[in-house]
Amino acid sequence: MSTSTTTETEALPRIPVMVPWLGEAEAEAAAEAVRSGWVAQGPRVAEFERAFAAEVGAAYGVAVSSGTTALHLGLVVLGVGPGDEVVVPSLSFIATANVARYVGATPVFADIDPATGNLTPDTIEAALTPKTRAVILVHQGGVPADLEPIRALCRRRGLGLLEDSACAAGTRYRGRSVGVGAQVAAWSFHPRKLLTTGEGGMVTTDDAEWAARMRRLREHGMNVSAADRHASAKPVLEAYLETGFNYRMTDIQAAVGLVQLGKLAATIAERRELAARYQDELAGVSGLTPVSDPEYGQTNYQSFWVRLEAGFPVSRDELLDRLSAAGVSARRGIMAAHMEPAYADVRAPALPATEALSLNSLILPVFHGMTGAQQDRVLAVLKAAAGA
Repeated sequence: MSTSTTTETEALPRIPVMVPWLGEAEAEAAAEAVRSGWVAQGPRVAEFERAFAAEVGAAYGVAVSSGTTALHLGLVVLGVGPGDEVVVPSLSFIATANVARYVGATPVFADIDPATGNLTPDTIEAALTPKTRAVILVHQGGVPADLEPIRALCRRRGLGLLEDSACAAGTRYRGRSVGVGAQVAAWSFHPRKLLTTGEGGMVTTDDAEWAARMRRLREHGMNVSAADRHASAKPVLEAYLETGFNYRMTDIQAAVGLVQLGKLAATIAERRELAARYQDELAGVSGLTPVSDPEYGQTNYQSFWVRLEAGFPVSRDELLDRLSAAGVSARRGIMAAHMEPAYADVRAPALPATEALSLNSLILPVFHGMTGAQQDRVLAVLKAAAGA
């Protein structure tokens, strides 16, 4: 690269891989929560729970401190414990596997469909043993898994199914939210997600008893919430029914979440437009395969990844370097947990699709307000690397 070109590139603002869409409405909502004097878990959390559950098609929502704690509570109410095995995709953020260990169970890694990055009935079946108690199904990067056959398999086998929907707010399966009909689903509101509360998460379910238990568990196992105790005109003597956790969301976070929820449809529409342009521009580029909608659903494009096929002129890591040199922030493909040191002691089966997708893909920038010129800069690097 010439000196003049390098100088021009350095003068351009760096393109981020993701920027949360936050503004004055969120700032004012948070400030109003502070001014109210009620900043811990309270009425805004309850309102956010109702609104989010309605959005994703569930009867109950239980707000918690993160997507990871949502997954943990999901396994607890499914009755998973020591001696049990939980089938999980290795291709996922490491929290998906970690939560099995939180309850004393053993994660068993399964392979994925290379097109969607998700588990399939066949890959789940290959990982089942007599000790299997549950399956954690991830809608990876917002791409919906094929729910009907997987739910049917788990019912037939008597297995709990925890749907890791951390990335999937607004993702559709056969015309409806992926949350419709889930036994238990866990959602994340981390800043990388389309709907953010800074940190935070939600568990949704149609089971009233599970929802009530998770509300106790998130608050140290108390039989009455702190909000209800403070709202009572008479003294309330609480009891602690079981060992619980401190997994609460604050009213400040929930106030932000309510504003974010109102933006969700617009956020997804914008991301799908950006994804469609990437797909159109890369359609004729040999050796690059972008993620796309499966035939049974629509992704929210929480992550937009491209897979480098065999014979592509440069490696994935070299392509990341080229993007960085052009002022573009990109990320490696979705991690494979079985390849991390934390799981070196777990004997994993052959996971060829997982390893190929993890090692040969990268995540491109997609965010609110991304301009055509910014997208052109990303595309120019990809096309140049391909020799197009």
